[in-house]
Amino acid sequence: MPIPAGVAPDCFAARLPALTERMIVDPGTLAWMALLMGLAAALYSTVGHGGASAYLAIMALFAVAPETMRPTALALNLAVAGFASLRYGLAGQVNPRLLAAFLVTAAPAAFLGGSLSLAPDLYRPLVGLLLWASAVRMFWQPSRLARRETHPPSLVVALPAGAAIGLLAGLTGTGGGIFLSPLIILFGWEGARRTSGVAAGFIFVNSLAGLAGNLASVRALPGELPILAAAVAAGALLGTWLGAGRLPKPRLLQGLGLVLAIAGAKLVFA
Repeated sequence: MPIPAGVAPDCFAARLPALTERMIVDPGTLAWMALLMGLAAALYSTVGHGGASAYLAIMALFAVAPETMRPTALALNLAVAGFASLRYGLAGQVNPRLLAAFLVTAAPAAFLGGSLSLAPDLYRPLVGLLLWASAVRMFWQPSRLARRETHPPSLVVALPAGAAIGLLAGLTGTGGGIFLSPLIILFGWEGARRTSGVAAGFIFVNSLAGLAGNLASVRALPGELPILAAAVAAGALLGTWLGAGRLPKPRLLQGLGLVLAIAGAKLVFA
């Protein structure tokens, strides 16, 4: 490309990195990242989750730039949660009224959370420990937990809960499903499979809101994103096939417990 007249070659070269900034990983590293993210998507999508917490951990493992990690995780969330929402919806495993009750306040709170940049030293360990506690409950008598009668929450409970979860979703760069799913299960607001359907829709909308809350971060999306998105989409194809109707409900709860344990570890040790 010719150098514009009046621009010194050294000055022009110094500007090139800013114009071509991306994740920049070698093909071997990219292949490992895609494989691990695809496996994470398969696991997370069985319970209607997008997998953002796992993608963040994988990118941290491969030393991806911090400013690239959050928007990339949210973008991959959109691919997985969007597909999961469609598949669970077609299988009749979504409770639209319950989903709407949480999203009314969660989406604006996720927008706000996405625009904030807070030190994670305080909320990450606390949230991680809460996720571990929820994971233990999912593994304890899952058959009995799956057979409990369900009842919808009142709006007095759902609206502030949605706002709190949405804010956490925006702050942590996740869709919020890791916070919403255990809440629904532990309080008996919906069954295991329909909880996955609600979580998928919740994550999709919150991921959009989180990205919109920090539009500047979208410029940090890597050039390798289409490859990673294809990998997580393939994982979601398998995971939603299992979660939408083939995994027994107790196994579904144990799968959720495993997801919560992994997400909690990521938050505690990040």
